[in-house]
Amino acid sequence: MAVYTKVDLVEAQNFIDKNYELEDILSIVEISEGVENTNYILETRSNKYILTLYEDRVSVSDLPFFIDLMVYLDERNIVCPKPIRMKNGKYIEVLNERYAAIFSFLSGKSTRKITNKNCFLVGQTLANLHEQTSEIKIMRQNQLSQKHLHKLFDSIENETFSIRKSLQSEIKDELNYLNSNWPTDLPSGIIHGDLFPDNIFFSGDELSGVIDFYFACNDFYVFDIGISINAWCFEKDNSFNITKAKHLLQGYNSIKELTYKEIDALPIMCRGSALRFLLTRLIDWNKPGDNALVTPKDPIEYYAKLKFHQTVISAKDYGLYD
Repeated sequence: MAVYTKVDLVEAQNFIDKNYELEDILSIVEISEGVENTNYILETRSNKYILTLYEDRVSVSDLPFFIDLMVYLDERNIVCPKPIRMKNGKYIEVLNERYAAIFSFLSGKSTRKITNKNCFLVGQTLANLHEQTSEIKIMRQNQLSQKHLHKLFDSIENETFSIRKSLQSEIKDELNYLNSNWPTDLPSGIIHGDLFPDNIFFSGDELSGVIDFYFACNDFYVFDIGISINAWCFEKDNSFNITKAKHLLQGYNSIKELTYKEIDALPIMCRGSALRFLLTRLIDWNKPGDNALVTPKDPIEYYAKLKFHQTVISAKDYGLYD
C-alpha cells in the first residue's frame, strides 16, 4: 500500500454520498506501507473502512478477479477485506481519475517479531486459502511467474551495476538455471502471491486476517509456499531459520498435505520466488513513483536469500522430513 493519489475528506465524502449507503466520514488517514496502490483509512461514527485507489501497476481488467476472489473468501469465512457493495450493485467506481473501491477494515496488526507459532498459523492459512479456492471458476495469469522474470530483468538490466557489480551476470545465470529446471506438472490453483508479514494481521497470538490480494493469481501452490518461506523464515541479518520453516510447513501439512512432487520442487520454488522479489525490488529501488509516500525495500535482502537457496540440496534443508 502507498499514497500516489491524493484524496481529501470532502472528496471522499462526495464519493460515498454518490455511491454508498454509509455513515458520514469523520476522518481520512493515509496508509504509507507497500508500493502498489493508494490506500486510506476512513472512519465513521461506528466503523472503519479502507478506501483503495488502483494505480497504474494494476490492470483494470484484473479488478473483477480481485473483487470476486475477496467476496468468495469472505463467504467462506476466510477473514479478508470484504468489498462493500455500492448502491448500484457494483463494487468499483472512479475517484480522482482512478478506479476505487471501499473495503471492510480488519482488526489486528502485523507482527514485528515473528514466532514459530506465527509461522505455523501462516502455513495453515495458506493451505486453507488453497483448499477453499480449489473450485472457484475464475482465473488470472501470474504476471510475475518464472517465465516472465526475463522481462523484469530486461527492464533494469543496465541499472543493477550500481547495487552490486556482479549482480547482472549472477541474475542471468539464475534465470538460465530456472528456465532449465522449472517443473511443469504440479498441483495448482489460486495463490495469494504476496503473503508477507505486513499482509497478515494478528490479534494477540491468533491470526485475525489476510490482506492485499493484488498479486493473487493461478500458479503452483508450492510456489506460494516458497514465497512465504522467503517472507517469514529469515532473520533480520538474512540468516535462514529452519525452525520457523519447519513450523510453517507443518502448519500447511496439517490442512493440506504436500505431494511428493511438491516436496521435490520446494527448493526451486524458493529460488524462483527469491529471484522474483529481488527483481521487483530492484525495479522499485531504481524507479520509485513520483510524489508517492513510499519507502522502497532493499533488494539486497533477496539477493542474500537467493544465495542461501542456491546451497539447498532438498526439502529437508527447510525442515521438512519424510
